[in-house]
Amino acid sequence: MAEPTSSSPSGLKKHILSYSEVIAQSVSVIAPSTIPAAVVGLIFASAGNGTWLSFLLGMIGMVLVGVNVNQFARRSASPGSLFTYIVKGLGPSAGVLSGWALLLGYIATGMSTLCGFAIFSELILKDLSIHLPILGLFVGGIVVAGFVAYRDIQLSAKLMLAFEVLSMAFILTLGVVIWWQHGFALDTDQLTLKGSTPSGVLLAIVLVVFGFSGFESATSLGEEAKNPLKTIPRAVTHSTLISGGFFLLMAYIVTLGFKGTDGNLGQTEAPFDFLAPRTGYPIFGVLINVGTLLSFFACTLACINSTARIVYSMSLHGLFHDALAEAHSINKTPHVAVVLSALITLIFPTAAVLFGITAFEAQGHFGTLASFGFLLIYFLVSIAAPIYLRGQGRLRIRDVVYSLLAIAFLTLPLLGTLGIPGSKLFPPPSYPDNLFIWIFAAYMGVGLGWLVIQRIRSPEMVHDMKSSVDEHHERFETANRAP
Repeated sequence: MAEPTSSSPSGLKKHILSYSEVIAQSVSVIAPSTIPAAVVGLIFASAGNGTWLSFLLGMIGMVLVGVNVNQFARRSASPGSLFTYIVKGLGPSAGVLSGWALLLGYIATGMSTLCGFAIFSELILKDLSIHLPILGLFVGGIVVAGFVAYRDIQLSAKLMLAFEVLSMAFILTLGVVIWWQHGFALDTDQLTLKGSTPSGVLLAIVLVVFGFSGFESATSLGEEAKNPLKTIPRAVTHSTLISGGFFLLMAYIVTLGFKGTDGNLGQTEAPFDFLAPRTGYPIFGVLINVGTLLSFFACTLACINSTARIVYSMSLHGLFHDALAEAHSINKTPHVAVVLSALITLIFPTAAVLFGITAFEAQGHFGTLASFGFLLIYFLVSIAAPIYLRGQGRLRIRDVVYSLLAIAFLTLPLLGTLGIPGSKLFPPPSYPDNLFIWIFAAYMGVGLGWLVIQRIRSPEMVHDMKSSVDEHHERFETANRAP
């Protein structure tokens, strides 16, 4: 399949990232090691022996969302990620608001994982009798991540890939040891869903979906990926399947590992800290902490990369200052957008700690805010896909079915997040979680206000944006028709 040439207006490096480097971006934002290391207990508290089923259903649902993402990714690629896809499917106004939401999703995820990086840094340094202030760990993590993102996208990709492989390898090794010590048993309680309820399994899917958030972030590497119309769709699908398979296996093993012990998985924040010493190999506890630290760092780096490229793309379309649309003359990275993204990622966790919020609490708060951004984006892209295909004269019945199934699936985490008054299955969130929907609404209101101001200042902006996106898409269509 042919690719557009360097006539693209982007100043980023062209077609340099291999498939493994592209998928590293999506896997790093998912940060799969952090789910069994820190979140699986919360999912078990709801789903019990059906935890594995919640992961399976969540993976299937996210694959459906990925099918809709790939309706665009197979036909066009740019640094704008889902922002440009939704411009193409639903028009410039919806596209701009989606870009605004996507920025929140990535940057709030980066803030959350920066907090996780600092927490696990403290754990590791404590074992070495070293104490550093949490704010110093924030600064250290963001300076290194920001420098790598500023310096080279290939360096970023290689580091993210190495860190995620190491992290997952540490956890898989411990998991195999735990399962081996249980005689590689088939846990009939889990296989028969003993004690679990349909409502518990469905409610747990809310957390599972948030665990997959960012699986589509490879789409932000549209200019830099080799053969992007093949590598990016593969990365979107494969990152979901790889992470989902990892989640399934580790959920089964961790649930099995807690049986016969005095621990309660549903009340355990760090399951492997509990299980590792009981294997007789305490070194695993250290390795898991190091692996989780690396995964948090890789996710922070990946989020800075994605955020910067979306800011860069939106600036090319006149939505932000022209300086943010500049690429470094040597590094060919969106260096101004990278610096801004890194600073914002640092400022808000720092402010939270200074206002008396712990890093652990801030990690959860930022993750909740990120989830709203991702949910809106996934709804919009699932709605946009069949509309886009209809405009292309390529709409099939199954495309409509994929769209409807994805939208129906996404209703579960939406209801779980917002709650239904009087519902026992989806109760409204309590304080302070009930504030986040209003914070998100205010944020989107700012985005809407910014769009209105920009349209007043530059009435031709919307027309130019649509024309630019259409022209970019047409270059790929022309290239694909070429012999």
